[in-house]
Amino acid sequence: QVELVESGGGLVQAGGSLRLSCAASGGTFRSYAMGWFRQAPGKEREFVAGISWSGDRSYYADSVKGRFTISRDDDENTVYLQMNSLKPEDTAVYYCARQGGCQYYGGSSSRDSKCYAYWGQGTQVTVSS
Repeated sequence: QVELVESGGGLVQAGGSLRLSCAASGGTFRSYAMGWFRQAPGKEREFVAGISWSGDRSYYADSVKGRFTISRDDDENTVYLQMNSLKPEDTAVYYCARQGGCQYYGGSSSRDSKCYAYWGQGTQVTVSS
């Protein structure tokens, strides 16, 4: 049974930074791509960032490119999301997810929630102005 547990969320002022972590258990972590999504109140869940199983390819939503960095540590079975220069519009519940619904992980598929088979419970990020 695959389990994903996010941590690191909280309240931060605009311009600040947070580092989210997602610890995975069950399955073979290093064999799968991982992604981060977010959902703000009243809005649909949206793609934030994704990283290939090998870690050599990463993808970002235009809204976070240059500010957020996704990385992974296969020895720790953990994927990270470093968030810098945070803005009030980054306020949302952030979810990590593990690939499982698509064979090829690329620029398009990484953005599709159907490409992910397992999801964490989410961690709240609130950015005050």
